Amino acid sequence: MSKLTIRTIEALEPSEKDVVVFDDEVPGFGVRVHPSGKKSYCIQYRAGGRTRRVTFARVGTATPDEARKQAKKLLQDVAEGGNPSQARINARRAPTINAACDRFIQDHIEQRLKKSTQREYKRAIELFIRPALGTFKVEDVTRADVADLHNKYREIPYQANRTLGVLRKLFNLIEVWELRPDGSNPCRHVPKYRENKRERFLSVEELQRLGALLDKLDAEHTESLFVIAAFKLLILTGCRLREIQELKWSYVRGDHIALPDSKTGARRIPLPPTAQRVLEALPSVSGNDYVLPGKSGDKHVTDLERPWRRIRKLASLGGVRIHDLRHTYASHAVAQGMNLPLVGKLLGHTQIQTTMRYAHLADDPVRKAASEVSAVLSAALETRMPAAKSARPVLTVVK
Repeated sequence: MSKLTIRTIEALEPSEKDVVVFDDEVPGFGVRVHPSGKKSYCIQYRAGGRTRRVTFARVGTATPDEARKQAKKLLQDVAEGGNPSQARINARRAPTINAACDRFIQDHIEQRLKKSTQREYKRAIELFIRPALGTFKVEDVTRADVADLHNKYREIPYQANRTLGVLRKLFNLIEVWELRPDGSNPCRHVPKYRENKRERFLSVEELQRLGALLDKLDAEHTESLFVIAAFKLLILTGCRLREIQELKWSYVRGDHIALPDSKTGARRIPLPPTAQRVLEALPSVSGNDYVLPGKSGDKHVTDLERPWRRIRKLASLGGVRIHDLRHTYASHAVAQGMNLPLVGKLLGHTQIQTTMRYAHLADDPVRKAASEVSAVLSAALETRMPAAKSARPVLTVVK
């Protein structure tokens, strides 16, 4: 055993088995010579009653002095209770993001989330997260990796932000599963993109035009009565599309709907008289408890997008979406003076921030009230003010 130098390392010859030649300056540091002739730097130490050997660099990629410094750091880690050999084994066995996504789907998404939310999460995983990060080891994903993924979809900010949210939840659970240290979520401090929320809602004139068309289509039997009823119920109740699609007769209780479950849990939805009449006009299908039955079996209607595209074209409603009918309900409620918390309750919002998108519409009744008050006050003031002269007097400045 002698000090390892470039010359002494070059002089080492391979044999039938691995040979390790140790350095006399740093105990435990050596050069491993493989039967193939390949040479690499290594350390040898004892941990857990066993002798461990860790190769950390190939000869030629570092000088003996550089390797000696690295060996000292590794051996210092061993002296402090570390185990570089086991750490490498753990790293090789560490799950990938793909494996973590599988567990995420099985243990969390399919167990704890609503069906509609499950679809959103799975879509983000399959289309965006797996392709970008799937082969990465869980512990190797950095904030820069997450930022790159988020930035890649900056042209579709809504999807980029939803994907970031799913990824954040995944890494929160990865920490719970003790696959990364607490507080190491790489999604932290990655800012969301600003989203331009669509706030299209139908005016009274557009609603009248749509209503007249729906009645005409119903009378002519050119659209299914269940399809026509679906759109009328969406307008009259402000429900989410899936809440109407999956509505059962057993949920209808006279003047209200009692949903046992929805996106935000159990809901009680008032039914105005017009909506009650829409329901009363619908026949029930034997063996099918859905208000809007599908074409066969005991299923509910699934495709309302295609008939809606036909109807909105006939009604000249441009790019109005089905979800805009819900916006219409909320917008008219706010514009008529209903306070935001009450509107949120009608819509089934759990957070007032969700309802705040309609806050600017509350200015209309306030402006109208202000105008009415101002008119009264102005009239009172004018009765007490002297009549205006024909011309404004001109002041002459005397110098």
